[in-house]
Amino acid sequence: MPQPDRSTMRKLFGTDGVRGVANLEPMTSEIAMQLGRAAAHIFMRRAGRHQIIIGKDTRISGYMLESALTAGICSMGVDVLLVGPMPTPAIAFLTRSMRADAGVVISASHNPYQDNGIKFFSGDGFKLPDEVEARIEQLIVSDEISHLRPTADLIGKAYRIDDAEGRYIEFVKRSLPKELDFQGIKLVVDCANGAAYKVAPTVLRELGAHVEVIGNKPDGMNINAGCGAVHPEQLQEAVRQRQADIGIALDGDADRAIFVCEQGKIVDGDHVMASLALDMQQHGQLTKQTIVGTVMSNFGLELSMAKAGITLVRTPVGDRYLLERMLADGYNFGGEQSGHFIFLDHNTTGDGLISALQMLSLMKRTKKPLSELVKAMSPVPQVLLNVTVKQKPVLESIPDIHRAIQESEQRLNGSGRVVVRYSGTEPLLRIMIEGEQDSLIHEVAENLAKVVRVHIG
Repeated sequence: MPQPDRSTMRKLFGTDGVRGVANLEPMTSEIAMQLGRAAAHIFMRRAGRHQIIIGKDTRISGYMLESALTAGICSMGVDVLLVGPMPTPAIAFLTRSMRADAGVVISASHNPYQDNGIKFFSGDGFKLPDEVEARIEQLIVSDEISHLRPTADLIGKAYRIDDAEGRYIEFVKRSLPKELDFQGIKLVVDCANGAAYKVAPTVLRELGAHVEVIGNKPDGMNINAGCGAVHPEQLQEAVRQRQADIGIALDGDADRAIFVCEQGKIVDGDHVMASLALDMQQHGQLTKQTIVGTVMSNFGLELSMAKAGITLVRTPVGDRYLLERMLADGYNFGGEQSGHFIFLDHNTTGDGLISALQMLSLMKRTKKPLSELVKAMSPVPQVLLNVTVKQKPVLESIPDIHRAIQESEQRLNGSGRVVVRYSGTEPLLRIMIEGEQDSLIHEVAENLAKVVRVHIG
């Protein structure tokens, strides 16, 4: 069934902040300055001085956007705390820890280096709801705050926070019991030449693991390039060659993690969720015996959870929708196939390092290899196709595509699922077909993709 794309409802903000090619609209220094001014205005909600934290990944364009955001924020009389390259979840934590009014991350996550993005956290460390993002856009479009120009000592200052890395490292380690360490575990971590290139190896080594590192030499242009969570092939080879117990691949801003078992095989997010959910249930840590997944979560996850008495609740794709549902209904664990996992007992957003520590903890406590742990779930055959599109019209508005989706569902005859949705960050239409027969779902997916290419490809 088609999924609504809320990113088309607004001009600047998509499903995960503002994103685009750096130095082209909307990712220009001019718009970044305006975003800084608008955000500063919105978050001035208390007496006294105000401060906003800015972190970034390792993209070359981060310098330009950081300077523009800083100028915009300071021009509204708000101080800026600069922490340099740091994971997105670190900014969520530091915003809360340092009692800042808000946090900003300059990153395009898993996208190539020429892209960049800007996303905000409120003072409580959560991403902004739609209505706050819409208000920021309104302030930019309306020129409502153009007259607000503090002068003299009312202009904001910018400070560099030198111990931000250490603060986050200790925070991440506190997600584990003090008596637990990873002595005897050999691992390879791929930092994607991104934001976690320093903190990830440090955390893992301080916890006693034997750590081999790849993807930890950023040059501003090699973030996610043939490495990290979107390109785990290099990690697979490293795990096999070095006979490691596990491989951990982070993405550019380290808010998600993909795992490779000791056999060099990729373990997707559904298998990770299944093994961790069963462990949390066993230890009385799974709130309401429920986990939150997305419409893309494999039906096999739903079946394996139901067998254990655990409910899988589904949301649209995107960690913001996971989080909304978790907060609304009081759940504490959710995740996506892509490796985004939210442990609300530990952080307010997806955190690739905390996810890695939870999986390593499970391996250490059970003395089982990852290849054994992931047998907690048996996947139903699934095919995923990405179709590049020129535009993103409402799918129901194109009769041939709407008819093709309905015919695809009819061919599966109740024994599978059809999910068609636009990517929130790229010019892609994603087609996911699940069913009992591998040959049938591939045929259905290809036929549907052909129709889409004719009309909007």
